[in-house]
Amino acid sequence: MSAISVLTVLRRRAIPQQHALGVGLLIVGMWLCVALFAPWLAPFDPITQDATASLLPPGGAHLFGTDNFGRDIFSRVLWGARVDLQICLLGVIFPFLLGTTLGALSGYLGGAVDALIMRIIDIVLAFPFLVLMLAIIAILGPGLGSFYIAMAMVGWVSYARLVRAQVLTLKQRDFVLAARSLGYGHARILFRHLLPNAMTGALVFSMSDCVLVLLNGAAVSYLGLGVQPPTAEWGVMVAEGQSFITTAWWITTFPGLAIVLLAMGFSLLADGLGDKLGARV
Repeated sequence: MSAISVLTVLRRRAIPQQHALGVGLLIVGMWLCVALFAPWLAPFDPITQDATASLLPPGGAHLFGTDNFGRDIFSRVLWGARVDLQICLLGVIFPFLLGTTLGALSGYLGGAVDALIMRIIDIVLAFPFLVLMLAIIAILGPGLGSFYIAMAMVGWVSYARLVRAQVLTLKQRDFVLAARSLGYGHARILFRHLLPNAMTGALVFSMSDCVLVLLNGAAVSYLGLGVQPPTAEWGVMVAEGQSFITTAWWITTFPGLAIVLLAMGFSLLADGLGDKLGARV
């Protein structure tokens, strides 16, 4: 069972379905506030080292303890929210824009365009998602820029398939036939009439996709291919603390819990939006 599936099962057992949207908004909103006000909330500089405060347990001035360089874990978790929320936003928006555009063109134009786009989708889906993403990052070089490019090149296919299926259904509706009879051009019909009505499923999926992007971003940073030290990022923090897991458990535990909590927030948002908009993906 995947990490996303485990999160979904735990969330559905703990939180009633009718409260999913509100709780999801609360969790994600909390992290947005943390990211926005991190410079004022963090009691210490997230990258300043202090050899005299190395591996201090949680308590006192260091609420979450310190790492092997004497850096305050609480401050690094707060500052890490900025990087991880940026990863969620940019790691979703590029595949969303690319996938919805190509999916709409594929479903509306059909013919050779549809066949070409669907064959490209088949090729991308033939490779394991994470393996293909890591291969692209390895070619481009470590860093967040490479991660965003890799996510766009691999993640767009899900959005394209969702939007294409919706456009294939909607283009037979009466409002599209009426638009054609009025002499509207293909671009106006596609982008002003079809696409706004076909994006509901993609919007709901984007919230659950934030969970995948967050976990992939943490995994890539853990492997040393994403965010580079000493930047405060949750995946980097987990990687840095793995050597001290038996003696200083707090180095990996608190950033790990932050990843789980934010991922659960996006998962709840996806379920809540799906109920409100009547779209399940």
